[in-house]
Amino acid sequence: MGSEPRRRDIPPGTLAMLILKTINRCGPLHGFGIAQFIAQTTDGVLRVEEGTLYPALQRMVIKGWVQGAWKTTENNRRARYYSLTADGRRQLHAEVSDFEQIVRAITRVIQPAAS
Repeated sequence: MGSEPRRRDIPPGTLAMLILKTINRCGPLHGFGIAQFIAQTTDGVLRVEEGTLYPALQRMVIKGWVQGAWKTTENNRRARYYSLTADGRRQLHAEVSDFEQIVRAITRVIQPAAS
């Protein structure tokens, strides 16, 4: 077997949180940059495909969580850069809080019972 990590699907309900957190950490990014950051940060375990990413970003624009602005990339191409809004920061906080609560609950189920 190779040393490449086994690719996993992004857990349901976490895509928005991952995108919002990426923009919050990195500042304004274009879609490819968001996908690249998530893949690199997770050592390739999580990958966001274009067909999933761009519809999710569009939903977030409509909800007012992110705003997009056309700019020129470092490769001299036009791309839409997404940045967090105040509503997006509030949503990120809510998403992370909910996720952490779910992880704690799942951990209690999968941990061995105390003797």
